Amino acid sequence: MTDPGHAGSDLELGIFARTFPRATAGEVAAAVRAAGFALTQLNLSAFGLPTIPAAGDARGAPIDYGTIRASFAAEGVRIWGVSATYNTIHPDPTARRRSTTAAVAYLPHAAELGAQVVTLCTGTRDPDDIWRRHPGNDGEDAWTDLRATLDRLLPAAEAAGVRLGVEPEAGNVVSDAARARRLLDELGGDAALVGIVLDPANLLDTSTARDQERILSAAFDELGDSVVCLHAKDVVTAGYAAAGTGLLDYDLVLRLHAALPHTVPVVIQDAAEDDVARVREFLYDNAPAPG
Repeated sequence: MTDPGHAGSDLELGIFARTFPRATAGEVAAAVRAAGFALTQLNLSAFGLPTIPAAGDARGAPIDYGTIRASFAAEGVRIWGVSATYNTIHPDPTARRRSTTAAVAYLPHAAELGAQVVTLCTGTRDPDDIWRRHPGNDGEDAWTDLRATLDRLLPAAEAAGVRLGVEPEAGNVVSDAARARRLLDELGGDAALVGIVLDPANLLDTSTARDQERILSAAFDELGDSVVCLHAKDVVTAGYAAAGTGLLDYDLVLRLHAALPHTVPVVIQDAAEDDVARVREFLYDNAPAPG
């Protein structure tokens, strides 16, 4: 499936479906396609459902995952991945177990949606914000809790035929490329059930951006065999912003992407709907020439 506007490009470009919040899955799919994308990472919140739903929707009615998938397929949009983000090392063990049980139950439905990868948040000891750094994240007890959570998720992922997407994120227990490498090494054979979602903006801040060629080259080298997707956003003073508006060198990023040992999509994140066309063209303009 090729991008409708750049059929000759080697860059497979997608976008977060939640960029286009709408009332129904069909409306979201139509908006994704109208913006020029044939691939998406889906969060059910894009059309008003919880990211990890219970057995039914807000009214208790069963969710028809087949119809959701068909709505995207009818627009020519492939659901590459599905978000199942929650705090996998929540400091409250009861909350952690409850969320993990829901995620385990959701994995087969993610496969019904056609997803290859179900993306996670590796978690934080902060009880209120799953992306906020906490000093407790560096403790071995946090790492042990992550591994215990994965021990429940990995068999369910294998049974469902999906991979778990782990994204190095400064606010989480897998905070950088080195800790992602540690996780893969510790998992041994189970590492085949995990794919790295690599977001270069997560590996930098305004103080380290000047050294980004060394930092990013090392990360791609260390994790390249396991990378399943790149996320595209940018490094700014506070938080993140759309690609092309900050300090990230996208010539470098897309050269490193093109040199990966296998083809993986680039998925746009943190773009406002009215800025999507610019971001899309910016990424294509900065991609290496085909061949």
